[in-house]
Amino acid sequence: MTSPASAAAGVGRDGVGSARHLARWLALAATPTFAIMAVLTAVIGAPADMPCGAGQGSLLGGMVPMYLLMSAFHSAAWLRWIAEWRRG
Repeated sequence: MTSPASAAAGVGRDGVGSARHLARWLALAATPTFAIMAVLTAVIGAPADMPCGAGQGSLLGGMVPMYLLMSAFHSAAWLRWIAEWRRG
């Protein structure tokens, strides 16, 4: 695996390969980013949740469950990376 900096540095030589490396790193960044957003929203609160009174009774209402679901949906990149890492 290459780092994002080295992937961006090789754009002149092999732009497609570098773009793929950068896309892989961005895909890996999505899961922890959404997880952090869920924690911060749970601790600090979300101003967007205030006017949304309809979602108060729902288990899936609010920003925290949405961020957790988005984190789970984006975890496929991590599972692929772990599988590749274990294969060596």
